[in-house]
Amino acid sequence: MGTQECVALWIRPRSSVDAVVGEREGAIEIRLQAPPVDGAANEALRRFVAQRLGVAPRAVTIVRGLTGRHKAITVEGMAAAGVRAALLGGAPPPVS
Repeated sequence: MGTQECVALWIRPRSSVDAVVGEREGAIEIRLQAPPVDGAANEALRRFVAQRLGVAPRAVTIVRGLTGRHKAITVEGMAAAGVRAALLGGAPPPVS
């Protein structure tokens, strides 16, 4: 198995709602209600992405940016293009 491609995210914590709001500088912009304290925003991000993609939170891995707004994730069993399409389009990708 080769290296899995990452999906770039730009996170805005302490927002009024959890939502994907589009793209920003090539990254998917996600707003989260959770504060960036004690890993709360990272855990909220994992749960939010998992819910949007229909996977378990443990399938979502933050591979870069644990302490910043710019993050990179991988999702077990999904290609980066499928993750991007599902997050930006709102519907989960078809199961193959």
